[in-house]
Parts: sequence; structure tokens; C-alpha cells
Amino acid sequence: MVKPADYLTVTALTQYLKAKFERDPYLDRVYLTGEISNFRLRPNAHQYFSLKDRQAKISAIMFKSAFEKIKFTPEEGMKVLVVGRISLYEATGNYQVYIERMEPDGLGALYQAYEQLKAKLSTEGLFDTSKQQLVRFPKRIAVITSPSGAVIRDIITTTQRRYPIAQLILFPAAVQGDGAADMLVDRLKQVNQQGDFDTIIIGRGGGSIEDLWPFNEERVARAIVASQIPIISSVGHETDTTIADLVADVRAATPTAAAELATPVLTDEVLKLQQQRLRLYQAFSRTLALNKKQLSHLENSYVLKQPQRLYDGYLQNVDQLKRRLVLAQQQRLQVSRQNGQLLQQRLQAQSPTSTLQQAQKAVNETKHRLNRAVEALVRDRRLRASQAMGALDLVSPLKVLGRGFAYVTGDDEHVLRQTADFTIDQPIKLHVHDGLINAHVTAIHKGDE
Repeated sequence: MVKPADYLTVTALTQYLKAKFERDPYLDRVYLTGEISNFRLRPNAHQYFSLKDRQAKISAIMFKSAFEKIKFTPEEGMKVLVVGRISLYEATGNYQVYIERMEPDGLGALYQAYEQLKAKLSTEGLFDTSKQQLVRFPKRIAVITSPSGAVIRDIITTTQRRYPIAQLILFPAAVQGDGAADMLVDRLKQVNQQGDFDTIIIGRGGGSIEDLWPFNEERVARAIVASQIPIISSVGHETDTTIADLVADVRAATPTAAAELATPVLTDEVLKLQQQRLRLYQAFSRTLALNKKQLSHLENSYVLKQPQRLYDGYLQNVDQLKRRLVLAQQQRLQVSRQNGQLLQQRLQAQSPTSTLQQAQKAVNETKHRLNRAVEALVRDRRLRASQAMGALDLVSPLKVLGRGFAYVTGDDEHVLRQTADFTIDQPIKLHVHDGLINAHVTAIHKGDE
């Protein structure tokens, strides 16, 4: 039978297990690869987080002295290679890895999926769509979150403090786990179908990338973009940024900040109304006083008391214009008369009578010269013709025939000039000075026979 003294205390057992871990040579230096999870950067302090893969997770600690030696900043979801030792933390009985050296080994699966979806939606332009403006004075606000978390309590507390007249309606939904994304999409559709809400707040508290993953689902992002009601996304804390934050109309760092963005401060708005009321009253009073002053000035104006004075200036202007008009007409008339006299003088100087007389005189002189030239030309032509006739008579054939010469032609009246033109018994004609003689050729003698 086991005695009470044989029972171990929890401390004794933990110390025993810790000694086992410390003495095991295989656990004194281990080389692990995994994804960083639950990481929150603590400046100038030890770093506590987890390493995980698909099937297991181990707590990790990296002391300040070792963490200061790494040349990069660890991030949530980053896949890393670490070197350290395995030991047990006695206070909790949990074993953990004490990391001495760490270096990146690519990105974790969830982080890769996040970056891929982010790039896809960015290419489609979902992050650049025009954002809806929040209603300044909302009457009904729909809150999609867990009914038991701190998020709804913070939103209720902040709204009641700032704007208690707004009505908050909770649409409970799972915010982590396998079915959370579908439930979030259903709640967004339900709120839009009711259609009587001014603003939607969707969110949850902080957590690891696994806990926040429903808000990185594509169907949730597209449901937020399709909403006809402005959406404030409040997922995680300041360092967490989900796809839901990027596509929402407004992103809030915390649930409290979401409630502050969704509602004004009622007391401030009432004070503003009172200030506006006072400013309106003062402006109206100043305007009324100014109008009264202007009315009094108009009532005392000489125009109303002596209306004929209103036309004094116009009458004086009419007289001046009349004098200027008469003077201008006289000047124009004088100029016209001077121009007429100048034109008359120029016309007389260029009268056609003297020109015609000079032209007639020139015609007569030209006619006289032409007659004398024609007479001289006729005399010259007659003399030249007489001379030509005398010269022609000297070479006339008739003159030659008169000196005893004759010329011979045949029956065809062609002149026969040489012996070759004659034939024996050929009838010929002898042309002499005073007539024609018919004859026949009886013999032909050339000049050298």
C-alpha cells in the first residue's frame, strides 16, 4: 500500500522533469523550423511567442541579448529556422524552446495566403473603390461580433458615453474557427436586407493570424465591398491589419475607436447647436440693426424729401450734351464747306474745255502733217513707178522682137530653146514683132556641125 510520504508534490515532479530535459543531450541543442505565431514585439525586452506547423505548436522565448543579435524583425506568420534548447518552465509545467539564434526561412502558409489574396484583390481594384461616408448622426448601428467578447462591451460603453440616443443592435457571430467566415457573410447580408441601419461595425479583439483568419477570407471581403451601408472594421489591435480592414469604408484600431468613429459626442453637438444658435441670433441682430440704420438713412435722404433734386444732375448733363452736339454739328458743317470749296477749285483747274481745245488743235496739226506726208508719198510712188516701167520696157520681149529677133513655141505653147526640143516635121510657131508664123522643121543642125 502506498504511503502518503510516497506521493510526490507537483513541484517535485516538475523539478524532476526539468532535470530530465536539462540532462538530455538531444534536447540541449535542437534545430527547428516553423511559423511564428502570437508574436508581439516588445522593445528592449525578452520576446515571447510560439512556433508552429500544421500539427503542433511549441512555446518559445528569446532573451533580449540573443534577440538583439538578429538582423531582421520577426513578423507574424513568418517561417523561420531556429537553434536553441528545450527546457521546462517550472511555474506552469510547460516545456518550451529557448532560442539562441534565428533566421528567416520564407513565409508561413497562412501569411502566404494572406499576401496572395491581398495581391489579387488589389489587382481587381477592391482597395481603391470609392469609400462610403459615415453618417454623422446615426440612429441605428449594427454591430457584428461575438456576443461574449470585450468588443461589444467596449462599443456599448463608448456609445452610451458619447451618443446615448443611438440604438445599438448586436448581430452575434463567431469570430474565429471554421464556420466563422460564413456566419460573418450571413450577418452582413442580414443587416443589408433590413436596410434600416446607418452604420455597421464588424470586428473582434486581437489574436494570432489563425484567430483573425476569418477576416482574411475572400468571401468576407467581397461581402464588405458589396454592402450598401458604411462599414467600420475593427479587427485586432493597432498592429493587426486584415483584408477586412483594407476593404472596409473605415478602419478602426480598436473597438473603442470604432465606436468613436461611428458616433459624435452628444454634449459637444448640443454645445455646437447652442453656439450656432447664439451666432445666428447675433448675426440676425447685426443684420436687423444695419437694415434699420439704412432705412433711417433712406428716410432722411434728399431724394425722398426733394425728389426733383434727383434730376438736377441729369438736366445739367443734358444741357452740356446739347451744347456739345450743336458745336459738333457746326464744326462738321464748316469742314464740309471747306471740302466743297477745295473740290470746286480742283474741278475748275481740271476743266475739260481747255483740254478739248488743246486736243482739237493737236488733231488739226496732225491732220495737216498727214496730208503733206500723203502727197509726198504719192509723188514718190509715181516717180518710182515711172522709173520701174522704163526699166521694164527696156527688157520687154517686144522690144527685142522689134530689133529682128523671134522666139519659137510648139503646139503646146511651150518655148523651144535648144535643138533637143525640136523634131523633124514638127509644126512650130515663130513669134515676130508684128505677128505669128507657122512653119515645120525640115532639118536640125547643132551649133558644132
